[in-house]
Amino acid sequence: MRDFLPRAAARRLSLAARLGRVFETWGYARIITPVFECADVLERGLGGDARAAAIRFVEPGTGEVVALRPDITAQVARLVATRLAEHEGPVRLCYEGAVYRLSGRLADEMGQREILQAGVELIDLAAPAGDAEVLAVAAAALASASLAETRLDIGHVAPLRYVLDHVPEAARDDLQRALAKKDRARLRAIAGTLSPGLAPLVAELGSLWGAAVPTLQRAAALPWPDEVRGALEQLRVVLHKFGELADPPAPEVTVDLGDVRGFDYYTGVRFAGYAGGASDAVLRGGRYDSLIGRYGRPAKATGFAIDVEGLAQAQRAADQPLAIARGVAVFGQGAPALARSLRSHAIRAVTCPELPTASWLGHAGLDAAVLVDRGELLRPDGSTSVVAMTPESLATLLGGS
Repeated sequence: MRDFLPRAAARRLSLAARLGRVFETWGYARIITPVFECADVLERGLGGDARAAAIRFVEPGTGEVVALRPDITAQVARLVATRLAEHEGPVRLCYEGAVYRLSGRLADEMGQREILQAGVELIDLAAPAGDAEVLAVAAAALASASLAETRLDIGHVAPLRYVLDHVPEAARDDLQRALAKKDRARLRAIAGTLSPGLAPLVAELGSLWGAAVPTLQRAAALPWPDEVRGALEQLRVVLHKFGELADPPAPEVTVDLGDVRGFDYYTGVRFAGYAGGASDAVLRGGRYDSLIGRYGRPAKATGFAIDVEGLAQAQRAADQPLAIARGVAVFGQGAPALARSLRSHAIRAVTCPELPTASWLGHAGLDAAVLVDRGELLRPDGSTSVVAMTPESLATLLGGS
């Protein structure tokens, strides 16, 4: 858990607002879900990793065990299956807020982690149309951050699930570790212990990533069973429909069929979004057709969540300026009226009863001080310039509307 000082908070709030506008323009309605709820209800919709990461405590008023939400998708599933059960689909919902998780692999290393998220959930629209739409919204969301380097990495859980279901149980952990590291030598060694039908699939699975078209062609050349071939064809159709739906310029698209993250949670297409300067994926999502049924209403569903902190990290790494309205302090005769006029021109304006200093301007996050009686503009670096004391000229000089 941590505080965000004004500039850091402004960047994150600005990103969340941009993402919310993107979601709404694609037809997604905002909802707000509780920060915590009964643990047994919340955990019904969580995967194994999320259940392990949930922070639980006893609610003093009732004595019930409750949990801080480690993910918002499960709450959306509960809401759709209960309060929106009679709504005709497709249902399009979006959200933003903090989720809370334990971090650290060992119990004695665990701390708390607060993550700012924004995301969408699309209910009752089956593949491939639903997957293509959600991918197009994800592309628009990445584009809203105005970053030069972004990429969508898309896959399907079927190839990995088939392999894991058919290798000996003793080899599964070793196989997952090798796939996570793209360790081709280890994958070939594991393949050497398997049946002739399974060996080529294991040996090649770690190399089935890269540009979409050639990767899918290489995957199709392997001896998959019919259900996996059907999933690969579905993925090809999703990518084609995504190309039709996405607003240009769309991010680079790659395919990874050996990604082990989330394979036990997703039921079809899964994807991740990356941005230059962020240490990990800033966006993760996919199809989860079995989740809402846990709350009593079977429904097909897909969606994604964006790590707002990850996007902020990418913006900082790219030296992207903070998108915040210009701000001034106004001092002197008639300062309240002038400040009021500047605010009407979309400039942040504070009335100062005492002469502001250059150092204070910097600490307050303001761009200048308007010294009315002197007809001067004072900057945080201590420089001054003579300006006309009219709202229109000051707004033009400061970049307001």
